Amino acid sequence: MIDLKNKTALITGGSRGIGRACVQLLSKAGADVAFTYNTNEQLADQLCNEFTDKNKVRSFNVNTGKEDDIYNVINLVENEYSKIDILVNNAGIWEKSEIENLSLDNWKRTIDINLTGTFLFTKYTVPIMKKNKFGRIINISSTAGQRGEAFYSHYAASKGGMIAFTRSLAAELGEYKITVNSVAPGWVKTDMTKDVFENKFEEEKIIKEIPLRKIAVPEDVAGAVIFLASDLASHITGCTINVNGGSVL
Repeated sequence: MIDLKNKTALITGGSRGIGRACVQLLSKAGADVAFTYNTNEQLADQLCNEFTDKNKVRSFNVNTGKEDDIYNVINLVENEYSKIDILVNNAGIWEKSEIENLSLDNWKRTIDINLTGTFLFTKYTVPIMKKNKFGRIINISSTAGQRGEAFYSHYAASKGGMIAFTRSLAAELGEYKITVNSVAPGWVKTDMTKDVFENKFEEEKIIKEIPLRKIAVPEDVAGAVIFLASDLASHITGCTINVNGGSVL
């Protein structure tokens, strides 16, 4: 039912985890997909090699903390694909720190990559969407941005900012047929969280706090993303879809 043929998607942080699942799912639905990565060139190449020529899937090396990198890659994607219909702001970091040990550099690093990166990718993509009178912007936020998260206050602040940013742009861009939504995962089994789940006691404790009694996999989050990118969600904007097994209840 979901058909993204003739659509072009740009996914940030697409070489692994949630971003990788988004690349795979959107491409299988027919979209041409460009995705960014920072350090994992081997994983990015492997992902590109999964697909045949029926969809263009290309990777671009980008430092999400640098405005020039972001501006340049958006120009490259527009030049190659002629448009950007779908933007998935997924690139992010998650680093633990007690507030008294949280340095200003670490605070800025998290805000720059998670929130400012989202702002910059969106800023330079919106004119392309306005020109085409169509757009789907999907921001990967977090449960932490809704209820906070002890020892990750900088991460929670960045994700809470993304949710507010989403709502603001939904009101601003609706007249241009651009929808703006976010997807808020809870715990997801990715490279980012593998150290947590190596502790089986901690894993069991987390599972008991989730009403569905299971931890999400990246494909669970990508499913919400592809829905929001599709025509099925054409009248949804300014919303946050929770993909957390009910853990915010």
